[in-house]
Amino acid sequence: MRVLRQIHARLLTHAMPISSISFGLCKIIGFCALSPYGDIDYARKLFSQIQRPNIFSWNSMIRGCSQSQTPSKEPVILFRKMVRRGYPNPNTFTMAFVLKACSIVSALEEGQQVHANVLKSGFGSSPFVETALVNFYAKCEDIVLASKVFDEITDRNLVAWSTMISGYARIGLVNEALGLFRDMQKAGVVPDEVTMVSVISACAASGALDTGKWVHAYINKQLIETDLELSTALVNMYAKCGCIERAKEVFDAMPVKDTKAWSSMIVGLAINGLAEDALEEFFRMEEAKVKPNHVTFIGVLSACAHSGLVSEGRRYWSSMLEFGIVPSMELYGCMVDLLCRASLVEDACTLVETMPISPNPVIWRTLLVGCKKSKNLDKSEVVAQRLLELEPHNAENYILLSNLYASMSQWEKMSQVRKKMKGMGIKAVPGCSSIEVDGLVHEFVMGDWSHPEAMEVREILRDISKRVHAVGHQPGISDVLHNVVDEEKENALCEHSERLAIAYGLLKTKTPMAIRIVKNLRVCGDCHEVTKIISAEYRREIIVRDRVRFHKFVNGSCSYCSRASQLVLLPFKLHKRVLKDCHAID
Repeated sequence: MRVLRQIHARLLTHAMPISSISFGLCKIIGFCALSPYGDIDYARKLFSQIQRPNIFSWNSMIRGCSQSQTPSKEPVILFRKMVRRGYPNPNTFTMAFVLKACSIVSALEEGQQVHANVLKSGFGSSPFVETALVNFYAKCEDIVLASKVFDEITDRNLVAWSTMISGYARIGLVNEALGLFRDMQKAGVVPDEVTMVSVISACAASGALDTGKWVHAYINKQLIETDLELSTALVNMYAKCGCIERAKEVFDAMPVKDTKAWSSMIVGLAINGLAEDALEEFFRMEEAKVKPNHVTFIGVLSACAHSGLVSEGRRYWSSMLEFGIVPSMELYGCMVDLLCRASLVEDACTLVETMPISPNPVIWRTLLVGCKKSKNLDKSEVVAQRLLELEPHNAENYILLSNLYASMSQWEKMSQVRKKMKGMGIKAVPGCSSIEVDGLVHEFVMGDWSHPEAMEVREILRDISKRVHAVGHQPGISDVLHNVVDEEKENALCEHSERLAIAYGLLKTKTPMAIRIVKNLRVCGDCHEVTKIISAEYRREIIVRDRVRFHKFVNGSCSYCSRASQLVLLPFKLHKRVLKDCHAID
């Protein structure tokens, strides 16, 4: 910038043709707006002083402002000014840059206006603009319009295919993402590492381990460059599919590991219940002189929370502050969760009350669950009131409060909550579980019998019920907190989505293949106990990933729960770095 200012000064002080000066100033704007060594504020000031900036200057400013560390609608505002002035006419680069800016800030309405301008200007057939439109609609989560634009592209290049696959994966449409990847192969388009990151991410989201393994083998066979981002995606995929040993193999084989890679491994170990391994990996990360970020500590604190390591969690919180990491909302949420799981609800409330930022609904929900666990009705109602003020239309909040009242036999209050939900037209999100069979992800919703093989699933469920009763299991009907008769509660438990998915797994696969389930909600206590029995009776390993953690059921026990209880009881091997400051902290 020092040299550039000298050039700017020379342009203004030496006799030159106006055209040369204008050309030079536009190039200066381009450097200041787009170069990592530039200065966007300098570009703004210079741009405002030019009476008739050319198209290159407009495009540079639109693109440069969209790359800001604090995204805003400034690029859209610039585009509107440009259109109102009527000169110069925008080109395909202009349209693509402003669409990308809209996608960054999820400005759906503004992006649609740009789309209309694209069609009026005759740029609708430009592959560059078409791809930008697909990316814009996908990132704004309007996958229908993204798909429509993609279908209208006559000559789809690699970027277009990758963008659409990424859009499906981001929204969780796994079968569509994988199906499009197969179509891409049939079309003879060779994928690159960017495409494979999207495909792997789709497998991770759905827990589709078999497909993920196939994709990994495909990457190796096609000699696709396994760069840092793709390797990290593979680590994340294997971890989220419950195959933590394979995740560790990929991670250990990486020649270079950045903060994101280390964080993915630590979080993966934590969600798989390997708390000690997660914290040991954090120690290795420190030894490797890689600076942790807030995601790293989310993994560390989650490991402590799921294993009841309260004192260790407090020490890591202090350690995090030493690294200069400002606690984010997610980190506060982890700490509140840690305290609530340890029944330290008062400590959790104190932390929430002293937060420098306003607690979000997730933190209040965590606190409400902690209050329910401690049977603190007065505190629960105060927390619930704050939660409903923030999210008056979220069904989960009302269900938590309703279940709280029901667990304490406060049927009248429970009824009032249910009536309020009904009066406001609020419906609960149903439990949904998915299972991958033969490369296809099948979804099951609680009480929904629309699956083509529903009758066969019913037969398996009847067999499960007989075997479960035969070993003396008594249904935990307290997990169905409606004021209805016990028989109805038991029937409701049998139709929980994870049981439907497990039954389908038993129907379609054989021993020794593991059954892997992904659920959108937490597994209830009765389903947890029943799945233990199923694993013993059918001699099957069953891995369930719910919204919170992994449960690995083998021979009638859940390895996660067993490991967690052992960690609470046994002395924990603290890290050297944490031990160094123990006296000061205590």
